[in-house]
Amino acid sequence: MANLRIALVAGEASGDILGAGLMRALKARHPAVEFIGVGGPLMQAEGLTSYFPMERLSVMGLVEVLGRLRELLARRKQLIETLIDEKPDVFIGIDAPDFTLNIELKLRQAGIKTVHYVSPSVWAWRQKRVLKIREGCDLMLTLLPFEARFYEEKGVPVRFVGHTLADTIPLQADRAAARQALGLADGPLVALMPGSRGGEVSRLGGLFFDAAERLRAMRPDVRFVLPCASQQRREQLEALLAGRNLPVTLLDGRSHDALAACDAVLIASGTATLEALLYKRPMVVAYRLAPLTFWILKRMVKSPYVSLPNLLAQRLLVPELLQDAATADALASTLAPLIDGGEEQTRGFDEIHRTLRRDASNQAADAVLTLIGAQS
Repeated sequence: MANLRIALVAGEASGDILGAGLMRALKARHPAVEFIGVGGPLMQAEGLTSYFPMERLSVMGLVEVLGRLRELLARRKQLIETLIDEKPDVFIGIDAPDFTLNIELKLRQAGIKTVHYVSPSVWAWRQKRVLKIREGCDLMLTLLPFEARFYEEKGVPVRFVGHTLADTIPLQADRAAARQALGLADGPLVALMPGSRGGEVSRLGGLFFDAAERLRAMRPDVRFVLPCASQQRREQLEALLAGRNLPVTLLDGRSHDALAACDAVLIASGTATLEALLYKRPMVVAYRLAPLTFWILKRMVKSPYVSLPNLLAQRLLVPELLQDAATADALASTLAPLIDGGEEQTRGFDEIHRTLRRDASNQAADAVLTLIGAQS
């Protein structure tokens, strides 16, 4: 196949990173490849012609989505029509399932091969979505091994490609160098990571600081580091810290430096738990939702665990303190022994890191090219 034309659509920054890595790996095998679709600055730097700015797809939260629904639906319809006209060799939807799965279905019906990169959490809830995926998707690329097992059982063609973060984060992070880079002294250090969204920080920020105060009563020498996801989060956390006598260093971003530097982590359930795992830092996972949301999810979620480390280990490797169980005392007393201990967790983390470290972008490129019979 001389000239390849590949369409990709990413809806947010994490997808832009994955898409750019995949495009680099595809270009290494097929220098004459042409990329069309929607992506951010990283994908455009790799040569993607983006039909419109990716930011138009980056919407969080139900209310925000409703406000933009007409535009999103119009853009999706236009994208489907354009891509059917352009007839790419393959379409790759990167994450953003609510937007991309529908495109995949329509394009596949029009005879275009389709790939979905990054599984939605169908194994945990809304499992019926797997029927739509099976109908719309020639190949699912998963970042995590348990996701691939789920699709195999449901008869969806799947390939576990590994996780790009596992490729980029070293197997052993240099704690001393990270502390030096952040200007932090020696001594026990706990990273506090109450989430990146405003709602998470309002539910967990004060609780995490209460737990830090309890922990200080047990270990007076302990200090804290907290990476802030944005200026808004920083201001929110500064307001929650006001009047407390806590030795907390707030950072602008730099979550990877904070994880490399610390001895243990108190962390909100979410993707950051995977980063803490890859840095081999013992953790306690906490989460609180609005009571009604928690009640609904408890009935919908099919998985015995909520945190990625436990889902990956297929056992209770890290403590999960959820909703009413997430009290300041419980968090502090669960975290205290991990500051100097936590070897069982870190051994499990190392095993998982090695499983996920598969050179994901190249694996994904191989899978895509095999699907369309374009292996060079």
